[in-house]
Amino acid sequence: MKTILITGATSGFGLAIAKKFYAQGYNLILTGRRKERFAEIESILTELGEGKIHFLHFDVRNNEAVKQAVNQIPADLANSLSILVNNAGLALGRSTIDAGVTEDWDAMMDTNVKGLLYVSKAVIPLLQNNGGGQIVNIASIAGKEVYPGGNVYCASKHAVDALSRAMRIDLLKDNIAVSNIAPGAADTEFSLVRFKGDAQTAKDVYKGYTPLFAEDIADAVEFVCNRPRHVNIDDLLIMPRAQANATIFKKEEN
Repeated sequence: MKTILITGATSGFGLAIAKKFYAQGYNLILTGRRKERFAEIESILTELGEGKIHFLHFDVRNNEAVKQAVNQIPADLANSLSILVNNAGLALGRSTIDAGVTEDWDAMMDTNVKGLLYVSKAVIPLLQNNGGGQIVNIASIAGKEVYPGGNVYCASKHAVDALSRAMRIDLLKDNIAVSNIAPGAADTEFSLVRFKGDAQTAKDVYKGYTPLFAEDIADAVEFVCNRPRHVNIDDLLIMPRAQANATIFKKEEN
């Protein structure tokens, strides 16, 4: 039985990906900062499959915590690990650069870029020991374009886009495939986090059109990871039909 490790798996894309792969017979290694959600998530997942579920509680921004957690993965799961999904990430605020909050900048860069690097650095040796595998980096349309108020978030996701291409080159020798998946507007906790708990502002982001949902991205990850061995999906941009680019939408009047 194969094993998949998913960061940021307590909600949104990460949880949807976990459901998808657990139902297909994978063991799960799920990471998250919100330990209080683990029991509920486990109860939801156990209705979908019969594999093993192992939780790792750490913040991807803490390199030492990442290394310690990965080192504690049970041997049977470490030896069957074949997929890493770097999903943990966030956006904070929509300020212009001159009005930016430096604490928000730090959180975005530390999570979206350094966190991805820390986890990848710790997990890649396991994939190498297992003869190869797949890394999927969850990026964003913000890694392809910039938009007003997006500045540092866009910079962080541009870095993910670049790292995905660099990892593809560096890990080719190890039979490790690397894919970059870049969603457009998606209705998860993303906007609620970005607007720091302002539920109405977060809801208004998706008003007048049908956005992507977490399950759409889970489907994409499944597609990418289940190609024939000679095929790699390097880069996949996924948008709602109502979204043409980072800022242009077709919205219906209510």
